[in-house]
Amino acid sequence: MNRRARPWLTPLLAALAILAGLLSLCLGPVSVSPGDTLRVLLGELRGTAQAQILLLVRLPRTLGCLLAGAALAVSGAVIQAVLQNPMAAPNVIGVNAGAGLTTVLCCAIAPQAVALVPFAALLGAFGGALFVLLFSERTGASRMTVILSGIAVSSICGAGIDAVLTFVPEALNGYSDFRIGGLSNLQMSRVLPAAAVILPALIAVLLLSGELDILLLGRETAQSLGLPVRRVRLLLLLLSAALAGAAVSFAGLLGFVGLIVPHVMRRLAGEESLPLLLHSALGGAAFLTGCDLLSRLLFAPYELPVGILLALLGGPFFLWLLLHQRGGRVRD
Repeated sequence: MNRRARPWLTPLLAALAILAGLLSLCLGPVSVSPGDTLRVLLGELRGTAQAQILLLVRLPRTLGCLLAGAALAVSGAVIQAVLQNPMAAPNVIGVNAGAGLTTVLCCAIAPQAVALVPFAALLGAFGGALFVLLFSERTGASRMTVILSGIAVSSICGAGIDAVLTFVPEALNGYSDFRIGGLSNLQMSRVLPAAAVILPALIAVLLLSGELDILLLGRETAQSLGLPVRRVRLLLLLLSAALAGAAVSFAGLLGFVGLIVPHVMRRLAGEESLPLLLHSALGGAAFLTGCDLLSRLLFAPYELPVGILLALLGGPFFLWLLLHQRGGRVRD
């Protein structure tokens, strides 16, 4: 469904992401004014309570929200295009669960190697995505069968996670937060290695937006235009797995960001890949940061894991999408 370009959409989403990030830094059990926040970020007010709160607690969490939101949203958009299935998303087809399994394994085998966790998560995410891709290609599976195969992969990986933690319970501190998805107590030492994966992967996906447009024309048409379809699909799948896996490595098994955001952006920006991916990145960053802020403030002083809020939003959305796809009333 083609739509006219909306020149206001990009600056609006960028402003929303910046606003969400600023509010995330300023608001909490202890409020910090925007002026003091800026001064701390510029290196002033060192040693003060505001500086400790912002630099050690809120800045890693805010950067993690922005990165994870952008990564999961773009990963979802790419997976939907590669599988040509609008109901696909990293958490639906087993990508997040695969990343979670290898994350737990890495923490159990090499607990001190924090920098290796995003790369281990990438391998697990790619394995889950590759299985679903090969399954859909070999069997000619319907959209619903692809989703069910992803649920099976998630169940198997979930059992693997439980098995590892049964034998090595200290492998993952805060396992319940990881299983639900959350960004509390996040440290910069976990965010920076993941950022080293997410940022290059985002750039690479944007550079491949032209190939993704050709891929959407169908296998035969794409091959007639000289596109190496299998190689491009595997490369795009690897990049989407890198994005989702790196996000899971520090944010846990967050769900539905990669499903909700690409669908909303598709309706606002149309089907063309470059604007869709760019707007998904900005929209995903704003969406997850905003949800995390709500989860911190709604029941203060108690904090609700953001994964619960996302499940409450994403579950009904998935059911709505399922009904509309089945009835044929909505075509994305």
